[in-house]
Amino acid sequence: MGKKRVLIIDDDSRNIFALSATLRAKAFDCISCTNAPDALDLLKTDEEVDVILIDMMMPEMDGYEAIPRIKNIEKRAKTPIFAVTAQAMVGDREKCLRAGATEYISKPVDVDRLLQLLSRV
Repeated sequence: MGKKRVLIIDDDSRNIFALSATLRAKAFDCISCTNAPDALDLLKTDEEVDVILIDMMMPEMDGYEAIPRIKNIEKRAKTPIFAVTAQAMVGDREKCLRAGATEYISKPVDVDRLLQLLSRV
């Protein structure tokens, strides 16, 4: 099996850079979008994506709105989606999971935990 391909959706290019650099160093292939509408357009194509990391707090369309839309794309319905957010208050994890996220990771990202979750994909 080849490299796992990760789509990173985040409005902050610094977060994309940091996550991409970390994941590429661990043999993942990364692509990114800086907003949810562009990500939805990409996900409607045949682009290979094994897992999605999505920032929950973005302008225009946040992760809570985007995740159900991603799940409604037939070929993406089973794609794992990890909510990545600075929101780390009581109940935030459950809110992300209710929106359809497969997993929840708070910022700053615990790289070891992220890699552990990605190893299951």
